[in-house]
Amino acid sequence: MRELAPQLNNPILLPCDVTSDEQIQSLMSRISEEVGHLDFLVHVLAYAPGQALEGMYVNTARDDFRVALDISAYSLVAVSRAALPLMKDRNAGIVTLTYLGSERVIQNYNVMGVAKAALEASVRYLANDLGPQGIRVNAISAGPIKTLASSAVGGISNMIKLHTERAPLRKKVETDEVGDAAVFLLSPLSRAITGEVIYVDGGYNILGV
Repeated sequence: MRELAPQLNNPILLPCDVTSDEQIQSLMSRISEEVGHLDFLVHVLAYAPGQALEGMYVNTARDDFRVALDISAYSLVAVSRAALPLMKDRNAGIVTLTYLGSERVIQNYNVMGVAKAALEASVRYLANDLGPQGIRVNAISAGPIKTLASSAVGGISNMIKLHTERAPLRKKVETDEVGDAAVFLLSPLSRAITGEVIYVDGGYNILGV
């Protein structure tokens, strides 16, 4: 975000701990004061304690499970609720990021796979709730990309290599490809699409195990 800010006119950079309803509401209040409305919301955060991404899923600690689900899935619900007054009746869009680990077992993804499954279910329920307000809610399921966040998942480099070798398009997924899909989902071009998971993974999701 800090890299993007210089390219924007009068950007507003505000901190927000998504585990705090008070901070989320404070964020939306400030946006309301400064801008007055929101045309779109992009939810691109997830977190699980490091130890929950190692070993066997069955050993996931209760508190690690709670943290992962709260930050990675419930935060979409909390932020969408707070943003509703700023987005209703504007043909607005909400987009979040998910991953194939919500549907299939991915080595070392563990509790994050469960959190992403909850996130995708939330997308559908939010789409139903917010549709009458003119708000679309969708998710992008991107292929593995080497980022600071994904580096926490053991074996990410091998995942990218395998993806490149097996995906129908035989190429790595690039961040700008995910961005292009997000622009589409947040634009009027997708005005009849909501509650969907759009795959940006070179077709990898259509393959068998």
